[in-house]
Amino acid sequence: MLLSLLIIIPFFSSFFSFFSYRLHKNFPRWIALSGIIFTLLIVIQIFIQKDVNFFQTRHDLDWDHQLIIPWISRFGIEFNIAIDGFSIIMLIFASFLSIIAVLCSWHEIKKNEGFFYFNFMLVLTGIIGVFIACDLFLFFCFWEIMLLPMYFLIALWSDQTEKNKNFLAANKFFLYGQVSGLILLSSILLLVFSYYQSTNILTFNYNLLLDTPINRHIEYIVMIGFFLSFAIKMPIVPFHGWLPDIHSQSVSCGAVEIIGVLLKTAPYALLRYNLVLFPYSTEKFSFIAMFLGLLSIFYGAWLAFSQTNIKRFIAYSSVSHMGLILIAIYSNNEIALQGVVIQMLSNSLTTAALCILSGQIYKRFKTQDIKEMGGLWSCIYWIPGFSLFFSLANLGVPGTGNFIGEFLILSGLFQVFPLVSILATISIVFSSIYSLNMMQKIFYGPCKKKFSNFFIKKEELWLIIVLIFMLVFLGLNPQKIIDISYNFIHNIEK
Repeated sequence: MLLSLLIIIPFFSSFFSFFSYRLHKNFPRWIALSGIIFTLLIVIQIFIQKDVNFFQTRHDLDWDHQLIIPWISRFGIEFNIAIDGFSIIMLIFASFLSIIAVLCSWHEIKKNEGFFYFNFMLVLTGIIGVFIACDLFLFFCFWEIMLLPMYFLIALWSDQTEKNKNFLAANKFFLYGQVSGLILLSSILLLVFSYYQSTNILTFNYNLLLDTPINRHIEYIVMIGFFLSFAIKMPIVPFHGWLPDIHSQSVSCGAVEIIGVLLKTAPYALLRYNLVLFPYSTEKFSFIAMFLGLLSIFYGAWLAFSQTNIKRFIAYSSVSHMGLILIAIYSNNEIALQGVVIQMLSNSLTTAALCILSGQIYKRFKTQDIKEMGGLWSCIYWIPGFSLFFSLANLGVPGTGNFIGEFLILSGLFQVFPLVSILATISIVFSSIYSLNMMQKIFYGPCKKKFSNFFIKKEELWLIIVLIFMLVFLGLNPQKIIDISYNFIHNIEK
């Protein structure tokens, strides 16, 4: 029953938010916030139950909680959701960041509030569904559910002075998403029909598909399809074209931050599906994936360095970090995979904070152009210091979760691919260059314009402080996260 509430609460909260707007304009945001908090409480309740052991073996899946309801029995499709330690981490993380996203958009969204939170909660429903789906058809449904509401969030609540660009960015996201979904559906069907030919059983059940080997050539084709679908959503070069446009056009912090949560569904899916369902093909494909990862690291870093738009800078730095995560995933080394979990969480916290801070600058100066800034340290309180902290965190300064994630990834990677590890380590130097270059151009030097001093809003101040504590917690006590996800990571077949 508890598992079903993880889907029911955010799903119905979206509709209640939409229709409650007629009663009072503030009701939608309160309903959305309450829905996320209740969802988080349920996740915590599942987590603290005494019978939860967070144990999973490779060939005998033992989910901590599982709910199976017949759905389309003729085709072997079930409403099958399950949860383990890795899912728990991602659900708690998604809920926390979603709460922050709602609070950030609290005073930003001043039109069509009901429709905004309707779409917001539908996106969250899809994200939660991806993290707990144990039926491949159900997983695909949740993967696609995120697409249309995300389109509206991008198109309708972005920079109102550039509506044409807003719709172009939203259209680009939708097209990339449609291609990703089409490839994913085709790959799932090929996998299911291959299983059917071997066993004469038609099923989309993840547990069953896991235990029966298929033809190696078909496995490789299916694995490539899954990889392409997830690489588009991460995104990885050369499939990254939609992300910078969305970041640059979305001035709503809530919309940008929910994108940050959405992006983590892709590395989660790579770990959950590619590494577990296709161990043979994944090993054969690892060198190609690592090449794409290295390309993303250096290409993203170079473009981040050359950006004059704050939001595009954040987007390209995310592309660079996604490259590092991709390399670690395909190293199939336990230490590196543990680093992936930490890095996924830390990167999203850092990106969320930078989005909030850049949003504050945009509200005050009505521009995202770095060339029009300079010397802002003397006329803005708090924001420069916070920006410096998260810029240093972004390049992996000790004491933050980013450092732990990068350290585990690089040390684990060095055990199996020393040369790739050395090349990836060099990327840290590039991270330092583009992060500190951004700080120099925005906050140091002479003032290019005269601005009156101003403080960051109290709401954003407390949110930033919470993000700092979460990032430092990951940096000082990462063992908690590693312990919870340990058995899933440990039992991924080498």
